[in-house]
Amino acid sequence: MKLSLCLIVWNELQGCQVDVPKLPLHQFDEVFAVDGGSTDGTVEYLESMGIRVHRQPKRGLNAAYVHANEVATGDAVVVFFAKGTLPVDDVLKFRPLFESGKQLVVASRQLPGSVNEEDAHLLRPRKWAVLGLAALAALLWRREGPMVRDVLHGFKGWTRSAFAAMKVLDHGLSIDIEMVVRSYKLRLARSEFPTQELARGYGETHFKIWPTGKRLLAYLWFELRRKD
Repeated sequence: MKLSLCLIVWNELQGCQVDVPKLPLHQFDEVFAVDGGSTDGTVEYLESMGIRVHRQPKRGLNAAYVHANEVATGDAVVVFFAKGTLPVDDVLKFRPLFESGKQLVVASRQLPGSVNEEDAHLLRPRKWAVLGLAALAALLWRREGPMVRDVLHGFKGWTRSAFAAMKVLDHGLSIDIEMVVRSYKLRLARSEFPTQELARGYGETHFKIWPTGKRLLAYLWFELRRKD
């Protein structure tokens, strides 16, 4: 199986400088990045490391994934967000799962053995929100196969044929939960493995919990009325 590694970036120079030198790039048949409009030197840094950068033709997280699937030449794509918060060697855990027949694989922060950046806190609003959305999505659409518990983690992989079958929206930021929901509807083979997420060492998340949560609930309402 030919495997593509895609870095999704948007002003992540510091994270790229931490992660890219440690990533096992030689273990992939293809490595490239999809950039959402960086102005901090991210693109120049990646190109200096020999990584081809594709500029998104449309803005938004969904559009980044769609473009990644379009430009990839592998049978499957692994997406990694270079923020200095995840174990880079976890990118190697995808290939055996794809070769065993999985079509959607999620690196999960919600399984036993995983670590979520909020686990050290008494209050864990982001973690609880993810688990709540996961339970709701499974209740509404899962008919067979395992439940995906981390429905909002971007660190994931998919076969390109499965992605095409999902017919995901090319706008907005619903992509992570949307891929899970569509995998339920299409009864795709899916899997999760535990990963460990640390807090960001710089900057702030691009996805604030409450505004993002409202947009994701709007997506779920849309999916309930979706015909295909």
